[in-house]
Amino acid sequence: MEDRIIELESRLAHQDHLLQELNDVLTDQQSRLMQLETLCRTLADRLQAIGEMMPATSGGDEPPPHY
Repeated sequence: MEDRIIELESRLAHQDHLLQELNDVLTDQQSRLMQLETLCRTLADRLQAIGEMMPATSGGDEPPPHY
């Protein structure tokens, strides 16, 4: 009976350790995800600003003037 309790305690300790490792990985991934979301937002804002600075074209399907 005592061996069985020791085995269960050992398994519980191992599971606690694995749970902590998984939590650490999840926390790290959440931090990286937030960084990527910020970067994506920044790049989208820059792209929009560049697009606003470009002159508007009138009809992209018109033939060049030499035709």
